[in-house]
Amino acid sequence: MAVERTELMDRADAVDAILRMNEDDLRYLNRLIVERLKLIGQARSTVMLARFNVGDRVSFQAPSGQRKSGVVIRLNKKTASITTDDGQRWNVHPTFLTAAEPEAIEPRGGNRG
Repeated sequence: MAVERTELMDRADAVDAILRMNEDDLRYLNRLIVERLKLIGQARSTVMLARFNVGDRVSFQAPSGQRKSGVVIRLNKKTASITTDDGQRWNVHPTFLTAAEPEAIEPRGGNRG
């Protein structure tokens, strides 16, 4: 995916223009910049979330430092909802997720034979 980037011809002119703006113009410019940054962040999250599907096994590091593993149960706008192996539910940003190897599933009810 190619990203088109527009650069100002002369940043010094942009700085000069900003220095001459009144408060209303600066607030307007600020809103435009904040909206643009949000849009860029959402696009980045969407691309990162596309690496995962509902049902995928993933792992991540909790704030405590403990490594958690679980299954993706939902892909949200900015995060993935994970149900961990110990039954907890987490909403995790995709930058913190890694694909986990599927665990070997043992048959229930013990060994029949």
